[in-house]
Amino acid sequence: MINCYYTRNCNHELIDEPQDGCWISMISPSEKEMFSISRKYSIDMDALKAALDIDERSRIEVEENYTMILVNIPTIEEDTDRELFSTMPLAIIMTNKVVITICSEDTPILRQFYQGKVRDFHTYMRSRFILQILYKTASCYLQYLRIIDRKSDEVENKLHKSTRNQELIELLTLEKSLVYFTTALRSNEVVLEKLLRTDVIKKYPEDSELLEDVIVENKQAIEMANIYSGILSGMMDAFASVISNNLNIVMKVLAIITIVMSIPTMIFSAYGMNTNTKGMPFAERPGGFLIIVLVAVLLSVIVGICFVKLKMFK
Repeated sequence: MINCYYTRNCNHELIDEPQDGCWISMISPSEKEMFSISRKYSIDMDALKAALDIDERSRIEVEENYTMILVNIPTIEEDTDRELFSTMPLAIIMTNKVVITICSEDTPILRQFYQGKVRDFHTYMRSRFILQILYKTASCYLQYLRIIDRKSDEVENKLHKSTRNQELIELLTLEKSLVYFTTALRSNEVVLEKLLRTDVIKKYPEDSELLEDVIVENKQAIEMANIYSGILSGMMDAFASVISNNLNIVMKVLAIITIVMSIPTMIFSAYGMNTNTKGMPFAERPGGFLIIVLVAVLLSVIVGICFVKLKMFK
């Protein structure tokens, strides 16, 4: 799908055909659509297809007719039972006339631009537009990292009394997400440093501060991802032991209950044997059955109190 946007009188309009100064947004484009853009702006087809490869690494390609900046942006896979935070490539191609973005799916990052939620966004200000995309990408990483931190706190609260593996699997999913984020952020950092050192895109004085802000946001995201990854790794090891300990406590309580209940069982078993009742205490008395039951209950209570005194139930 191809959509073309143009800023006119501070409003972002959806136009039918590309024109100079517009933004061409390609979301999961077909082969025919990519061929059309490739021929119109003399862009290599491999460059257009790069953003559709999920394993593509961040990089910068400078050609005669265009410059491609490929970064990895955060995304949420909601098709699985548990939310998995992952990454996917986003290609930003700047030509002499237009800016082209290519992505395998519609993302909240680009959605903010064509919905008019980004201040000072103009499609014809190509360098600033690219830096704004990179800034929103870094900010989105920070937002998702805070969500991961909040989810890990929720799982931690469940783990205190859990004997199941489900919570550990949730932590493993979050740690997997952090590995994706850390790898993508480090690749993006290389691209940002190259943008800062070279003149791959023309940097106007008013945009230099924006690029520095992008680098700062990206570095902060890397630090947060590393911190959360270390916390989750230690948490998984600790709570694996906690779950095992919780299971041992449950087994101990069940064993104590079994011991307490075995006392009446032994007494009733002895009285249930087919033997002469003359040798059995209280067997021939009118209230013998009630006395035997009370004795069995009393002995069980005494044993239970002894276990409580010894703090065996904790």
